[in-house]
This record gives sequence, structure tokens and C-alpha cells, in this order.
Amino acid sequence: MSWMVLATIPDVYAQGRGGPPPGPPPSPKAAARIDLTGYWVSLITEDWRYRQFTPPKGDYESVPINPAGRKLAGAWDPAKDEAAGEQCKAYGAAGIMRMPTRLHITWQDDNTLKLETDAGTQTRIFHFGPPEGAGGDWQGVSSASWDYPRPLIQTGFGGIDFGFTLPPPPGGSLKVVTTKMRPGYLRKNGVPYGNGTLLTEYFDRFEVPGGETYLLVISEVNDPEYLSQPFWTSTHFKKQSDASGWNPTPCVSR
Repeated sequence: MSWMVLATIPDVYAQGRGGPPPGPPPSPKAAARIDLTGYWVSLITEDWRYRQFTPPKGDYESVPINPAGRKLAGAWDPAKDEAAGEQCKAYGAAGIMRMPTRLHITWQDDNTLKLETDAGTQTRIFHFGPPEGAGGDWQGVSSASWDYPRPLIQTGFGGIDFGFTLPPPPGGSLKVVTTKMRPGYLRKNGVPYGNGTLLTEYFDRFEVPGGETYLLVISEVNDPEYLSQPFWTSTHFKKQSDASGWNPTPCVSR
């Protein structure tokens, strides 16, 4: 048996070294192992009273808001936001996914995913690679990447590099990092996030018995200005077969 193993190693090694040179890497669209495109509807499975309705002023339960954040949230005035044309403060990147909304996800091109929401009629652009754009709007600048599980099988043995890399296991997540957002609200009752906020999200697709498909979005909001620690949420969406129910509506402040 040991003779067979030793005989196999040089053969695999030779195949790896003597094969054709690798071509250019596939585009992010071609490299995707999960399909996030289509229409999705939010499932209000947690924080129902904060997401389905606008909570009263001063209700910040479960948000690690610091004293500066409490002071600003305590001054929340939806009429003032309306007068200033800032009805979309709760529809920015750090808050929009918690809205009762539908999503429409498409590939804008081979390197860019587009996520649209019917709540507030917002559009988020996820560019694979270095962040692009100056930001400063509600959705900021988002950089995307595929986050795959690590391979469990090594491609070396006894210090020998076989010259090839095994593909990672199937599945994985879409990782999105968003910065340069215009200051907005984590909740519609004025819970703030500042312009230095860092938003990290993981998008995962799940198939369940019965043929239904779900999208889980895990988010981490880091805001040293108004939060005492990162704010984590998990938000669920169900795949829709078509655009039924899709109803773009404007932002509302109350």
C-alpha cells in the first residue's frame, strides 16, 4: 500500500506542474456558488414591534446605544425630518434591511450586484473589488466578495507541493462591507448611526424541505459615535416566484 501511495504522488505532482497555464480568474458572477437573484419578501421573525410599526420615542431596547446616541434619539422629530426633506433617514444601508420590504436582486454586470427595495424605493450597489464611488448618500459605498468555507483537504504531502489547489466546499456567503454612508437611523424612531459607521453583512441562501428558499442576512453595525458596542441583527427573507406584491413606495418618516 505504501508503494502505491509513493507512486501516485509524483504522478499527481507531474499533472499539476505539466498542465496548461491557468487562465484568468472567473468573474464574480461566474464564480458565484449561490444564486441570490430574484424577488424576496421580508419575514418579520424577530423585533416585530420595532420593525412592523414605528416605535415610540425613547424605546431603544436591544440596541447598544451610548449616551450621545440617547441624546440625539431623544430629540427625534419626524416633522422636522420631513421639513428638511430627510424622510429617508431610516432607509439608509444600516437600517433598510430591517424594514418590512421586498427585495429585487439582479446582476448589473459581471462584477456588480444590484439590490433594490420597494420600501423607500432604494437601490444598493455591491461592487466586487475595491470600493468605488465617493459615497455620502443613504446607501454609501459597498464592497462585495464571496466568502467560501475553507477546503478540508490539503494539496501537499510530506513537504511536497502538488501544484494545484482543490476547490472549496460548495456553498458560502456573500460578504458586503459598506462605508461612507450619510448619517441615518437604525430604527424609525430616531435611533442614530453616524457617518463613520462600518456595516458588515453576510448573505446566505438556504433551501428547506418543501421546495422553499430563504435568504438570511446577518449584519454587524459598528458606530463608535453612537453605539457602545457592535449591533448585530439577523434578518430573513423568503424567495418569491415572480414580482407579485412588488410595490415601490416613497420613504416615510413616521
